[in-house]
Amino acid sequence: MKKLFALCIICTLIFTAGCMQVKVNSSMPYTVENGRIVLKTPERPAGQQSALAMTCDPMDTVRVGFVGLGMRGYGAVIRYTYIDGVQITALCDLLPERTEASKNALLERGWPEPALYSGEEGWRELCANPDVDLVYICTPWQNHAEISVYAMKCGKHVAVEVPGAMSIAECWDIINTSESTRKHCMMLENCCYDFFEMTALNMAQQGLFGEILHVEGGYIHNIDPYWKLYPNNWRLDYNQKHRGDNYPTHGLDPACQVLNIHRGDKMDYLVSMDTKSVHGKEVAKEIMEAEEFASGDHIVTLIRTAGGRQIEIQHNVYSRRPYSRIYQITGSEGFACKYPVQGFALMSHNLPDGREEYLGLDGVSFVSQELLEVLLQEYKHPITAEIEEKALMVGAHGGMDFIMDYRLIYCLRNGLPLDQDVYDLAEWSCPVELSRISIEAGSMPVAVPDFTRGEWDRIDGYHHAFSEK
Repeated sequence: MKKLFALCIICTLIFTAGCMQVKVNSSMPYTVENGRIVLKTPERPAGQQSALAMTCDPMDTVRVGFVGLGMRGYGAVIRYTYIDGVQITALCDLLPERTEASKNALLERGWPEPALYSGEEGWRELCANPDVDLVYICTPWQNHAEISVYAMKCGKHVAVEVPGAMSIAECWDIINTSESTRKHCMMLENCCYDFFEMTALNMAQQGLFGEILHVEGGYIHNIDPYWKLYPNNWRLDYNQKHRGDNYPTHGLDPACQVLNIHRGDKMDYLVSMDTKSVHGKEVAKEIMEAEEFASGDHIVTLIRTAGGRQIEIQHNVYSRRPYSRIYQITGSEGFACKYPVQGFALMSHNLPDGREEYLGLDGVSFVSQELLEVLLQEYKHPITAEIEEKALMVGAHGGMDFIMDYRLIYCLRNGLPLDQDVYDLAEWSCPVELSRISIEAGSMPVAVPDFTRGEWDRIDGYHHAFSEK
């Protein structure tokens, strides 16, 4: 009888747990299915087409308008003066003195004077300018989606700084607008163009690591020297109010490319957890007199893919420790690591025959420094090999910003699919909200929306597009 009573109690508890109401703050309606929080995927509106591998008519010259001319925007304007096939036709910032500074920098380099816009609504005027083909957005995160959507509705292609969206609802708004207007919307993720990441991607695509099973990435960067440089403390204010990984893209994006996300595999679900806030709270109290701080100092997110692979991303802009993006690839037959030390562990049979330096590699030890240098040269990605000299000369994060800009213009001028499409923007930005939901629900699994709406395996593998000219 006692055993029967105990069994009844257990069954009741299990039933009750299975029927528990999970309440989370979500930008989209959601359900709980098989122990996961699942946000609703809206139906594709009638007449709207997928933007997978979308191309647009080639442009001999791309006329660019820049919105936001602070830390990132001013540098982007200067970089674009080194790219062929570009006209800088418009500049906009909230503060007119910033537009003047960027204009003067262009004049000093011999470029014609662009149209200038400023104030709260200046960006709308720039988007409506018929002499602009591409709107390049470097404003605070909170208005990335609004400006992107408006620009596409004005008939412009869009390039927007990271993260491209701060909620799942914003992700869907951007996707639907891109699909309906047939305008590109690329998130400006520069870390995909890091020399090491590009080389490792090339090696992975040539099978040197075997089947990729686990990729790690992150953004570990104490930004104490920079907090006060953000006008009105917008970045610190956002972190003070929002829990979760508010800046996931630098670590996630190269991982998604090497795993062919929405090009043969997709992110299935994620689980996030954070530490308590210690230094972040101290900074917010010092700068903003804030007593509470939502963001934990260190956030970890684990992602499972439909193909049985893993992604681990970390975020920490508070702790005092060396900079790291933690880029690591673990394959069935090899390993790549950029931080804390650069190295490859490879097996001889995956390398070309007849090379003495390729013999005796067992995959469990880093190759020698000498061989590492050889591999970095021999497996240099074709894109970096083509443009690295100019990229290093122009600079900006070691040249990867310039390569990113160069590739965007190259694809637009040649009518090619962009390296980073609108679904990448959504997938790489979605942990902003999903990590918060998971953390606030006690690290409960949260399904990652299929932003392609069922077409994630229509393309076989991630590849950069090249002109046949």
